[in-house]
Amino acid sequence: MFLPTTTAEMHQRGWDELDVIFVSGDAYIDHPAFGVPLLARWLEKHGFRVGIIAQPDWRCKESFMALGQPRLFFAVSAGAMDSMVAHYTPARKLRRDDAYTPGNRHGARPNRATIIYTSRLKEAYRDVPVVIGGIEASLRRFAHYDFWEDKLRRSVLFDAKADLLIYGMAERPLLEIAERMRMGQSLAEVRDVRGTCRVAGKAELSGHGASLALPSFEEVVADKKDFAEAFRLASLEQNPHCGRTIAQPCGDRLLVCTPPALPLSEAELDAVYALPFEKAPHPFYREPIPAWEQIKTSITSHRGCFGGCAFCAIAMHQGKTIQSRSEGSVLKEIDALTRKSWFKGSISDIGGPTANMYGLSCANPDAMRACRRESCLFPQLCKNLATSDKRAVGLLRQVLGRNGVKHVAVSSGVRYDLMEKQPDYFRQLIGHHVSGLLKIAPEHLAEHVTSLMRKPGRKYFEGFLKRFRDENIRLGKRQHVVPYLISGHPGCTLADMLELALTLKKLGLNVEQVQDFTPTPGTLSSCMFYTGIDPESGKAVYVARSDREKGLQKALLLWHLPDERRKVVEALKALGREDLTGMLLAGWSGGADKRPVKPISKQLQADSQKGKKTGTQRCSGVHTKKPAE
Repeated sequence: MFLPTTTAEMHQRGWDELDVIFVSGDAYIDHPAFGVPLLARWLEKHGFRVGIIAQPDWRCKESFMALGQPRLFFAVSAGAMDSMVAHYTPARKLRRDDAYTPGNRHGARPNRATIIYTSRLKEAYRDVPVVIGGIEASLRRFAHYDFWEDKLRRSVLFDAKADLLIYGMAERPLLEIAERMRMGQSLAEVRDVRGTCRVAGKAELSGHGASLALPSFEEVVADKKDFAEAFRLASLEQNPHCGRTIAQPCGDRLLVCTPPALPLSEAELDAVYALPFEKAPHPFYREPIPAWEQIKTSITSHRGCFGGCAFCAIAMHQGKTIQSRSEGSVLKEIDALTRKSWFKGSISDIGGPTANMYGLSCANPDAMRACRRESCLFPQLCKNLATSDKRAVGLLRQVLGRNGVKHVAVSSGVRYDLMEKQPDYFRQLIGHHVSGLLKIAPEHLAEHVTSLMRKPGRKYFEGFLKRFRDENIRLGKRQHVVPYLISGHPGCTLADMLELALTLKKLGLNVEQVQDFTPTPGTLSSCMFYTGIDPESGKAVYVARSDREKGLQKALLLWHLPDERRKVVEALKALGREDLTGMLLAGWSGGADKRPVKPISKQLQADSQKGKKTGTQRCSGVHTKKPAE
């Protein structure tokens, strides 16, 4: 049975009122890949009466009153993606589609949905508490750079005027808040729950409420160095075992952020995925929902990522600790999947943010509790990381042997630098789980750019590519690598993109997927984009800012597409490398050009200091299948 979305469905369960009402910017798909249904089912399991208002009409308060007034609070989420990322292209042009909406139609949610939804709820029920969460609220919890307005914004908690913000994966904090309110506490009295942010008076800064004070909102607006320092300090407190309470002043008030919630144990994660999901969209939808079609035959085996990529928000939301389900839990879900009438025998994915991190953990518990590293892989593999691929390989082999399963793909991406320590996983993946094309994400191959990205450089990529091709020859398979790359990332010049294009030509790779960097809230790359500073080293970072330069950067990797050739010629002319025009546009496949690339032209340097900024975010939707970051 689906959770109530109307009063009639409430009454079918014998309920006259609900304890918690969720408001979501996504359509209601009762599946654990979507955060709101998962959390609603989690509260239901613990005895709470819950309902969901999916994609309400934000233009009027009546849509938010469809289920009446909750006894405890409203829980608001913009959906599986930041609403601004969902609405706009890297060039700030309005998108015409929305994968989380029936019919793939744009316009079912507003810009800055968390703020608008909360405003409508306060209009409808002035005194009912509102708790905000999800990816949009989580990554905007501190003062942050907003690409779409090209300015710093204060914490979304201030702008939304909500009562409390939950950041990260919310099972623990949401349940604790609900239970404490059920026992009679008001939300204003809930001040110490891990994984939450609240608003307090400035007097609390000097009291017991916070142990780390960030530069104030006013200070970070006035000085980009202060913003970079605030980001650096906050990033060091993401370990739930040693993170401190953080405070950031804003005017005459204070944002107080408690340490992250503790990760779920294997048994707890198994319990989450054992909840009675219908595994389908609510039956009142009459049109297909693309996001559902994408994940309906996929299985989430774990959450979290310790890669620490600078442009990725996964670790800031899901955490660095890998939380893996048991093999039995995964197999039980697959057995249920094979009984679905629409299942044809193919599983589209078994994985998480990074597929080959399943079952991995820190081998030194004492070191883990004190660790402040943001990546276990960069700048080198941590000596305490246990990299055994035994569990991951065992799981894949068991799934392949399951009744009703004909094929199992791994499409959520892998870290090829980690796979150097996982030879059995490499062979299992190449031999059984690649459907012709393996998507991996080197993002760039120039060493100074990959260093800023916290990604492995050219040496690791070329080594993996050789092993991949050799293994396919051994197996007699015709499979290919599809590299995902980012243009316009902080630190990357037009000359760097030409170097990358020539390297890819030498390696015999044509690129179909190039993402123009978008500075999205909460990431290190966005901090560098706004400030022009690497917050870790304090050094200046080159940033391509104009639409023109960013377009030329992207075009150099898409030289084989006719629509990009004019820009390729323009880029080569700007670099003084017209001699390469024939090589690129005639499909040259010779050896690497040894001549040094000239510095970027003065005109492009001028362009980079003015004009609009454009880019693309790595999607944050929990079900999105893409190369690991």
